[in-house]
Amino acid sequence: MATQTQTQTQPPAPTPTPYNRQNSTASGIAADLSSSIAGKVVLTTGVSPNGLGAHFVETIASHKPALLILAGRSESKLRATAAKIASISNVPTRLLILDLSSQSQIRAAAKEVLAYPEPAIDVLVNSAGIMAGPYSTTSSGIELQFGSNHIGHFLFTNLVMPKLLSSPTTPGPRIVNVSSDGHRLSPIRFTSINFDNGRTYNQWLAYGQSKTANILFSKSLAEKLGGRGVRAYSLHPGVAFGTSLAGGELGESDFADLSIIDKEIGDPLGEDDAVFDVKTLDECAATHVVAAFDPRIDEYNGAYLENGNISNDVRPTAANPGDVEKLWKLSEELVGQKFEY
Repeated sequence: MATQTQTQTQPPAPTPTPYNRQNSTASGIAADLSSSIAGKVVLTTGVSPNGLGAHFVETIASHKPALLILAGRSESKLRATAAKIASISNVPTRLLILDLSSQSQIRAAAKEVLAYPEPAIDVLVNSAGIMAGPYSTTSSGIELQFGSNHIGHFLFTNLVMPKLLSSPTTPGPRIVNVSSDGHRLSPIRFTSINFDNGRTYNQWLAYGQSKTANILFSKSLAEKLGGRGVRAYSLHPGVAFGTSLAGGELGESDFADLSIIDKEIGDPLGEDDAVFDVKTLDECAATHVVAAFDPRIDEYNGAYLENGNISNDVRPTAANPGDVEKLWKLSEELVGQKFEY
């Protein structure tokens, strides 16, 4: 597999928000953006307790959103997060069972959303995700990380688009796809997204492919629907240990394998003394809040964010303009449905 060796050279990033790594917390930013949160209907995937999605919805609950729709596979986990929200605020919540590894269940969940009495959804935050683990596939035979992290969200987002397009907000609804700086690890493997049916599988390359897809998907949405007011963003939240992201326990050997790949692509994280810049949950969820609500990024549709701000640190793996439409068409093939706007 060809590897990427350098971060793409780009002009300095615009600075539409005042936030940075040192002082950005979800709670602080939500307080700043309280008026933008108030009255919004927000649907968030991946809200298991003690995860980034849960911290995001728990944080914004104090700022009077109209409704928080909590989506995930486990009803008991959804109820636990709803109970936490109820202890913070009287904002109404609604639970949605959503299994991103099952296209039939995604279609059922989307049908349920379209039948909601609320005329619109203002913000969709696709925060659910899995990281690494042994080779496995979705019920449709797609490698599990790509199939859940990207294809599942691609299908769900497009199926509930009528609710988003009905949003009365100006300029329009927000769609947030939680990516990672792990996108550096792999471009989209268009000729072998399933790693030769697992024969050439590497858990970190598969994770990287899925995170690259999140960035390209956001660009697609911005290109296709920006004229109708849709704003779509991807983001790197940062590293927080102890969340439910990984499907199983990752050990030292797993991270050693990751370091080897980073050495191969020339990334600083491959250096022997490299350490992750670990953040708290409140710091990691900060960029969720900016992407979902900050009006100062309206003109940067399709952008990638980190540390609470617009970032130009999109690696070459996700920087090929031709891959944006190529991935959209591949995704349509994998779900057996075209979405034309």
